[in-house]
Amino acid sequence: MTVPKTAKLNPAWRKKESLKQIPTRNGFGEGLVEAGKADKNIYVLSADLTESTRAQMFKDVFPERFVQMGVSEQSLAAVAAGMALTGKTVWIASYACFSPGRNWEQIRTTGCLQRVNLKIAGAHAGVSVGPDGATHQMTEDIALMRVLPEMKVLVPCDAIETRKATVAASKMKGPVYVRFARSGSPVFTTEKTPFEVGKAQVFRTGNDVAIIGCGPLVYEALMAAEELSKLGIEARVINNVSIKPMDEKTIIAAARECGAVVTIEEAQAAAGMGGAVCELLAETYPVPVERIGMQDRFGESGEPRELLEAFGLTAPAIVKAVKKIMKRKA
Repeated sequence: MTVPKTAKLNPAWRKKESLKQIPTRNGFGEGLVEAGKADKNIYVLSADLTESTRAQMFKDVFPERFVQMGVSEQSLAAVAAGMALTGKTVWIASYACFSPGRNWEQIRTTGCLQRVNLKIAGAHAGVSVGPDGATHQMTEDIALMRVLPEMKVLVPCDAIETRKATVAASKMKGPVYVRFARSGSPVFTTEKTPFEVGKAQVFRTGNDVAIIGCGPLVYEALMAAEELSKLGIEARVINNVSIKPMDEKTIIAAARECGAVVTIEEAQAAAGMGGAVCELLAETYPVPVERIGMQDRFGESGEPRELLEAFGLTAPAIVKAVKKIMKRKA
């Protein structure tokens, strides 16, 4: 068995109470400003939710490169794509339930089909939106976006990685979707933690089972791995931030060396990140897989942590899934 190189994390990552709790959306706003300073060709369009998405940070620094479109998500995408056709790099910012939820066809036809530099920020994704309820808890977006030709899909795990993903997406050619959340979550990576589109990072070594996650729930995977270690099960934890393009080499190696895989995401288990992992492994190296996510249902109103626990998206549910899959492991 090989021992993969692990990415550098905050030295205090095991102590949740000592970590800063910052919404990943903050990283998006900071990333926009950083990208805007480096490239005067970057513009941002917002569909009314400027402050909530943190696009306000860009507006405050570059008001001449910001356009408020109002509550008109279809126009948001179409106008941005038109601007991109003139050579600009254009971000559109809204809640994921509205963009891509309401303007998927415009993103498909005016953005992906034309291969323009359209960047989509899907804010307030997942059930951790909390009291806003099922209408605003977008859990289908990973599936919707990864199926689009030309589209790249990034789901960063904390505020620092969200900033890195936003800057990287701004430099890429073609359409990119970056998904992030509303509520505060642990900041457990560092400036030195590697980030690269198309690459997954091994956050913890282990050869008994591989836990593959994306978004803030990667931290839950790390907490689950710590509990499993007490039971004599060493889990490899992989941050699968780049869902499309996916790091096939790292995922296949984990399947081969661990013999079983558990996926975790704050999205529909069907056709999301876990679905992408299953498709890859079915074609290359089939092993038992358990997918943790929303199980063919909508969310509901509640406090963010309360909902994550209710829908089985926290460390105890991961531990349970690992125990189950270990019985299936050859």
